[in-house]
Formats: sequence, structure tokens, C-alpha cells
Amino acid sequence: MVQNTIEKIEEKIRKNNSFADKNKIELLNLLATLKLEMIKLSEEKTEHAESIAGFIERSTHEVMRREKNPTLLKIAIDGLSASVKDFEGSHPQLVENVNYIASALANMGI
Repeated sequence: MVQNTIEKIEEKIRKNNSFADKNKIELLNLLATLKLEMIKLSEEKTEHAESIAGFIERSTHEVMRREKNPTLLKIAIDGLSASVKDFEGSHPQLVENVNYIASALANMGI
């Protein structure tokens, strides 16, 4: 489930024409790194992994919208960051990557 969600996000990013190639490459690389960590997490804590993937999907959607809504983007990114907060001790690399994705998406949404 988590892997499928991330693969859908990757496909949407590849097809999106509003992103600069540099931004596409950055996001795709981040998602590739994150995918492995998310698969591991989903084996331990399926609901948490699905929640994180859902917030990544929602945040990416908000950044790719033609008519951007800064409030919705902020809510989605804040939710994404909050979704990994409890994993700082057990999965520090996951938290670091998710926070990096959140920052990258926030910067793209400006």
C-alpha cells in the first residue's frame, strides 16, 4: 500500500509540467530514498506509514495545484512533519528525509 502510494506520487511528479526539471529530480530522489525507509516502517507500523504516505501525497498535490492555496499547503506540510515526530528516536533517517521533503515542497509552493 505505502509503496503504491509513493509510486503514484512519483508518476504525478514525472508528468507534471509546472515543476522545473531541477525540482522534479530533487523530489524523485528524495522519494526514492524515502521509499525504502517507508517499506521498513510499514512492516512494523502499517497505519503510521500509510499516514505519512498520505501526507506526502496531499502535500505534493497542494504544490502541484494550478491555483495554489497557501493555507492548505501549510496544513498539509505541517501534517507531514507532525506525522513523523514520534519516530525521531527509532527512525531518525526517516524523520530527516520527511522533513527535507516538507521543506522542499514548502519552497516550491511559494
